[in-house]
Amino acid sequence: MSKHDAVEVIHAKRDGHGLSDSQIDWVVDAYTRGDVADEQMAALAMAILLRGMDRGEISRWTQAMIASGERMDFSSLSRPTADKHSTGGVGDKITLPLAPLVAACGVAVPQLSGRGLGHTGGTLDKLEAIPGWQADLSNTALLEQLESIGAVICAAGSELAPADKKLYALRDVTGTVEAIPLIASSIMSKKIAEGTGALVLDVKVGTGAFMKSLADARELAETMVALGTDAGVATVALLTDMSTPLGLTAGNAIEVAESVDVLAGGGPSDVVELTLALAREMLAGAGVTDVDPADKLADGSAMDAWKAMIRAQGGDPDAALPQAKESHVVAAPTSGVLTRLDAMAVGMAAWRLGAGRARKEDPVQAGAGVVWHARPGDTVTEGQPLFTLLTDEPGRFDRALTSLEGGYDIAEGGSDFTADPLIIDRVG
Repeated sequence: MSKHDAVEVIHAKRDGHGLSDSQIDWVVDAYTRGDVADEQMAALAMAILLRGMDRGEISRWTQAMIASGERMDFSSLSRPTADKHSTGGVGDKITLPLAPLVAACGVAVPQLSGRGLGHTGGTLDKLEAIPGWQADLSNTALLEQLESIGAVICAAGSELAPADKKLYALRDVTGTVEAIPLIASSIMSKKIAEGTGALVLDVKVGTGAFMKSLADARELAETMVALGTDAGVATVALLTDMSTPLGLTAGNAIEVAESVDVLAGGGPSDVVELTLALAREMLAGAGVTDVDPADKLADGSAMDAWKAMIRAQGGDPDAALPQAKESHVVAAPTSGVLTRLDAMAVGMAAWRLGAGRARKEDPVQAGAGVVWHARPGDTVTEGQPLFTLLTDEPGRFDRALTSLEGGYDIAEGGSDFTADPLIIDRVG
């Protein structure tokens, strides 16, 4: 007979009390096993959203989620490990160039990634645009690839924090996704169970981000850094702007192409800036301070690591990427300086063109997405291409165009325009 029951735990949090370690351990375990019903956990999640949790509670909740499944162990590797997690944005292809770049600097990167939902793209969806590439790896294959190449981007196994998978699906349909203690414990339970030595968090803030306000983003970053620190993982967070989409593309194959440009020593300046900033943080967390990642982009070794990583997972890094069957160009309506490009508008357009999914089981189009031909601060001329929309289904263009309406501003003159910094702050 259990010394706890679900209603007692719900009442405690509903009435503003802290949950005890044994209450937390019991309810997470019982829910994972099916002994606590979905409607009971939904009520508790809502109570947590409204009443919050203190650091001790969140830390214990995270540990209970980790204890629901297996923990990975990278201690057998000959090099240190570091990982990165982004809270998701538009055009956020940073994982693709970052993992091989950090590997080229001597640190192993076990990047367990996910698929996209809604307006934010998923790393695995992007990589699956590469002919032959496979997301699923056994733990043995993952370890072998980390030792030989130093970088893996793959799907997380079902045995890693299974409590999170179940709770995440419930939060999605009960209006409790926004609870910061549950967001933080969801992300960090998987990352800590993954067993990496150092972790860098890219917490996005702005219109195209999950966290719209800097205060909320900072609270989430501080909560996650504390969770990592409490678990013995060297953790830092960068707060980065997601009011403007990253780079010049949002989609799957087109973001792969942009990532390859970065690895070749080119690519959009903002993508390069954020990739290098995160790489330096990952290297520092792993104790590697004598390598400049910019050198590894310049000398081709990051590109070599990319090609080896793609080949190891069945992909052909030299194959042509899929292209959309149809395209539609949006011309600039006036001349002037582009002063605003809204990340949410671009993300919604890409999603409506087929680059993303509304439900987990939906397919995505590899070639669909949005290319923008100017970034805020650039001068544009009336009639010049401002966006190119890509899809296999021309019936999708109208809804994508609706998404972009009001999503950008062009100002005459515009000489007083100043871009907001990409990296807003560092926590940790």
